[in-house]
Amino acid sequence: MRTIIYDLDGTLADTSGDLLAAANACLAARGLAVRLDEGDTLVAFHGGRAMLRTAFARAGLSEAEAAPLIEQDYPRLLEHYGANIDRHSRLYPGAEAALQAMAAAGWVQAVCTNKPEGLARVLLDKLGVAHHFRALIGADTLAVRKPDPLAYTECVARAGGELGRSFLLGDTETDRRTAQAAGVPCALVAFGPEGAGIARLAPEAMLDHYDGLAELAETLVPDTRP
Repeated sequence: MRTIIYDLDGTLADTSGDLLAAANACLAARGLAVRLDEGDTLVAFHGGRAMLRTAFARAGLSEAEAAPLIEQDYPRLLEHYGANIDRHSRLYPGAEAALQAMAAAGWVQAVCTNKPEGLARVLLDKLGVAHHFRALIGADTLAVRKPDPLAYTECVARAGGELGRSFLLGDTETDRRTAQAAGVPCALVAFGPEGAGIARLAPEAMLDHYDGLAELAETLVPDTRP
């Protein structure tokens, strides 16, 4: 069976608004005036610590000063995010219809994300698409995470797929490196945080809109059945 493994944040859904809000809640609690905004979307998709690191630097703190604050605030950020996980987050246009079409065409679908597994499960459920995925690997599911290829290969295995007939759909350099390490094709979305500029990583394919996913998938993993 052919398998497609999706990244979550920046690939299936734009979650930046809720991620940024969680970081800003931590900044407000510390009485800092600095805030992250839409221009920090790319930072948001690099995770909670990256957002806090960026914000504390803008507030004038050195790396040494910021380091303990980041570790103190990271659990608080996750708590705030978990409690408000779907206020602004939305599937990208056409994503839900594409998931339905891929399932109808017989594709095995799973998610491999660097979001903590519990939060990823909650978000997929809130977005109404959890039932489409046979497996989910999060940042804390295994001892390693992307770009370590084990995160990907284990995701394929848990979904009941075959590595040699799978590909990864993502939006970042981490996804590109994961696919390369696992020896599988990679498609990157042109509507993610970096936009069409992500083509600089020379993936095997670029996805401009979810309407084109079925056709793209056929080019990367053709149906070889007689």
